[in-house]
Order: sequence, then structure tokens, then C-alpha cells
Amino acid sequence: MDPFSFIADLVQQHLLVPLLYQLGWMQWQELSYGWALFAVYGFAQVVLTLAICLPLEYWVPVERWPDRRAVLTDILYTLIARVGVLPLVTFVAFYNMQAWFNGMIVDAGWLPPTLEGVVPGLLGHPVLTFILYAIILDFADYWRHRISHRIGWWYALHSVHHAQRQMTFWSDDRNHALDDLISALWFGVIALLIGISPFQFPLLVLLLRFLESLSHVNARISFGRLGERLLISPRFHRAHHGVLAAGKRSRNYGAVLPWWDMIFGTADFAAEFVPTGDPSGEEALATGTYFAQQRAGLKRMVWMLRKRRPGPRRA
Repeated sequence: MDPFSFIADLVQQHLLVPLLYQLGWMQWQELSYGWALFAVYGFAQVVLTLAICLPLEYWVPVERWPDRRAVLTDILYTLIARVGVLPLVTFVAFYNMQAWFNGMIVDAGWLPPTLEGVVPGLLGHPVLTFILYAIILDFADYWRHRISHRIGWWYALHSVHHAQRQMTFWSDDRNHALDDLISALWFGVIALLIGISPFQFPLLVLLLRFLESLSHVNARISFGRLGERLLISPRFHRAHHGVLAAGKRSRNYGAVLPWWDMIFGTADFAAEFVPTGDPSGEEALATGTYFAQQRAGLKRMVWMLRKRRPGPRRA
């Protein structure tokens, strides 16, 4: 048994099963090991990200801040997303959603959709299929991200992510809970349509999120003229978080691959490392506690929805 499986087994037997028993949720016992395993993977990913990104931010930082309390909140976001909520949503919820979807398709007399069914040559090539899954999900995320900047109430939620003036690799998971829920549904639907298995889906999400964390690092790193066009660098993504690029004026929407920005005309390969943040929202979005940021994002969303609502007609 590998170390990840061993630790996941301990977590399941000594933490999850007793908890499920106390809550009367023993019907989830079989799935609890999968949740535990991907929670362990998520924790290992946090450790790996920390080992790579922390030295980079120390050696070649874009900015240095005497007070880093705002970053502590981002660390909490990361632990919730990578070790807690993310594995739960991407494994347990997706497992049940796929079982329901495939059952409905089979009952209708059809075969569940798969990428291999569209491209038969992928059969027997799991690594290539996995890479194509990642590319398709990244393409879908480009459009999710770009649309979130165009719809006022959605950007009100997304502005929690953009408000951080002390952007570091921890900032990747700094999102409003409703924004994360929309993203999970978006990814889940795409994954269902191309036939990603419940065991591959969390691994794909973890891989993509790991690369996204690298793109948020507070370090003067560029991949060069060619490399910048193959993989999103910290410099490329920092332009997206720039103060002057907040909201609808933004660019560089890609998460991992810059190809979609290049194809659809939203790429900016300028060389400067710009200041980050979004001054259009209240201060709580930038420096508030986790709950203060969640509340401020929700308040801003409600304000945007009311702003768009037409007033009563005058006689």
C-alpha cells in the first residue's frame, strides 16, 4: 500500500467512519475512502506548492510587505478548498451526479458520452486521454472566467479573488463560496459530457489548480517569448490581476494555457509586473476576515442585481 492510501485508510477508519456513524450517514461509508484519499492528495499538493513557491517568493519577489496578515486569510481559503471542500465536491458529488446522469442516459437507450467514443483512436491511450481532458477543461475554464468578468453580479462574487493587493501563490483559492459552487457545476457538466470518470476528475482538478497556484506566485518569473505562449507564467497572469485591469477591462483570462487568450484576442504579453487589486469594492473584500470577505461579496452581488432591476414606470 502506498503512503497516500495508508494515510487515507487511517483517516477513514479513525475519523470519517465514526463521524458518519454519529450523524447517521453510514450510506456514505464506501465513498468516504475516496474522499479521504483525495483530501490526502490535496494536502500533499499544498505541501508541494509551498515547497516550490515559497523559495521563489523569497528569492525574487515582485513586492515585499511588512504586514502580511491579508495573506493569512488566503491560507485559510487554500486549506478549505484543497483539503476539505474540493475533494468532497469533486469526488462524492461528482460520483453521484455521474451515476444519475449515466443511469438516465442508459434508461433512454443511449450510451453514456465519452471522449473515446468521439475519437476511437484514444482507446488504450489513457495518458493521452488524460492530457486531452485537461486541455478541454482548461478551455472551458477560460470561458467561465471570461464570462464571470462580463456579468455584473457574477463579477461581484469573483471580485473577492481580485481584491487581494498582496497576491501570492495562496491567492489562487481566494474565492467566494458561491463562485466556487458555480465553477464546480461548470466543470462537473463539462466532465460529464466528455465522460471523465469520478476517479480521474479530482486528479485533473488538483493538477490544474496546482499549475494555477504557480501562476499566482509573487515572483518575478517569465517563461520567455516561447514559454509564455505554451504555459501561463506568473508575469502573464499578474497582468490579469492588475489594478487597471479589474472587472470588464481585464485580459489574460486563461488558467493554465495561454492559447485561448491568443486565439480569442485577450492576450497581453507586456513585460511589466503590475500592482494587483480591485479598488472598486469595499475594503473588507481586500483585508477582511474570511467571513467578512464572503459577506462583502454577497452584499456586492445583491447590490448589482438590484441595480439591474428596472424601477417602476411613471405614468
